[in-house]
Amino acid sequence: MEETTFALPATPKQIAFARALALRNQTLLPWDVQQDRRALSAWIEAQARMKPASDMDQLPTSRQVAFAEKLARIKRRAVPDECFRDKGLMSKWIDGNR
Repeated sequence: MEETTFALPATPKQIAFARALALRNQTLLPWDVQQDRRALSAWIEAQARMKPASDMDQLPTSRQVAFAEKLARIKRRAVPDECFRDKGLMSKWIDGNR
C-alpha cells in the first residue's frame, strides 16, 4: 500500500502574519510555502527571528535624546554630534555623564 500525506492548508491568520513579516523583512513569501500549514509555520518562525535592518534602528530614541539634553544642561556640557547618529554612543555618553 502507498502512504499518502495531505498537507493541511494554511489558515488565513497565518497567511496574513506571514505577509506582514515578508513586508517587514523585505523578502518574498514563496507560493509553495503558503500552501502547506507546516511549511508556512516554519517560514514564519525563521522570519520572526530576523531583525529588520533599518537606518532608523541605529538612531537614539527621542527619550534618550531628551534625557541626554537634560543631563547636558545640568552638567553645562554639549552632547557630541556623533551621539545623535548612534544609539550605542548616546547610551555610553548618558552613562558617563549621570
